[in-house]
Amino acid sequence: MLSLGIVGLPNVGKSSLFNALTAAKAEAANYPFCTIDPNVGVVNVPDPRLEKLAEIVNPERTVPAAVQFVDIAGLVKGASTGEGRGNAFLSNIRETDAIVHVVRCFDDDDVIHVDGSVDPVRDRATIEFELALADLSVVEKRLDKAKRAAKTGDKDAAAEVSSLEKAHKPLSDGQALWHVSLTAEDRERLKGLQLLTLKPILYAANVTDSELTGAEGKHVTALRAAIAADHEPAEVVTFSAKIEMELAELPPEDRKEFLASLGIESAGLDRLIRGGYSLLGLQTYFTAGEKEVRAWTIHKGDTAPKAAGVIHSDFEKGFIRAETVSYADFVAHNGWKGAREKGLARAEGKEYVMVDGDVVLFRFNV
Repeated sequence: MLSLGIVGLPNVGKSSLFNALTAAKAEAANYPFCTIDPNVGVVNVPDPRLEKLAEIVNPERTVPAAVQFVDIAGLVKGASTGEGRGNAFLSNIRETDAIVHVVRCFDDDDVIHVDGSVDPVRDRATIEFELALADLSVVEKRLDKAKRAAKTGDKDAAAEVSSLEKAHKPLSDGQALWHVSLTAEDRERLKGLQLLTLKPILYAANVTDSELTGAEGKHVTALRAAIAADHEPAEVVTFSAKIEMELAELPPEDRKEFLASLGIESAGLDRLIRGGYSLLGLQTYFTAGEKEVRAWTIHKGDTAPKAAGVIHSDFEKGFIRAETVSYADFVAHNGWKGAREKGLARAEGKEYVMVDGDVVLFRFNV
């Protein structure tokens, strides 16, 4: 399951976004530090292909892919030294796959900003600084241990010391590792530390309703420019916390009509999940049988055995072959029977690289 950790300053729309995405009803109000305990919610991945497959197969149940969101208290300047409450919960997002940084990109005198004015470039720098110092604490602890091991002649520990020192210097200057050149070997050695500023990051820009349908506002433009100037591999997704909250109150069948009335093509949840999938290089395949039609999340480039392992490790270990049909062919010929009759069901072996939308039946032996 894809897991996304939500960070940001207080009062930027974090908890409102979390509420709307997960319907978890985390407390959201117009004052700092409203969220104290970390909130965790799981949401289904919207995918109309799954609904179409279910129409054809008519299974006993339909199971979409899911995304976990973890929302922590807002971070403030000085969080790494104990200011505010957000820093205490950073450990809750170290296990996530990527970070969603919610940035306020709208002007409203009625909504308090913790720093007194709206400036997404400054806010981004504040959060990055605090995440860097949080990572510094983790690196320093590990570095002391690795240095002691290296003194005994441990070559692996000596190599780890080298990588840790490359990370230590920029972090001690408050620089996030997103902006630091590290080799693949360095990243592999640092991987186990779950450093926040080495995780992929997605910026969620909270904008006014009109900016979702009209020209991009000055705040989002400034944020994009700052990210581009740092050559940071990140995506920016715009959303309106206000609209997402209104959507969450509507029955599912009314949401498309509501978005259409506003001239908006898709909900913020859809765009956030698509952004997360793109950022992490993820894709979807399907299994479709009488008992269950289900969506599975894998990485682009995964082979058929590895994809099978997402269902169960035994499927990967005992993999024989994968009977595969493209989503388009499966739908066009009304399921397995029609696809087989047309010769469109392929028997793929261990070297087959999965394609987004594949409908698969795995054959295995354990």
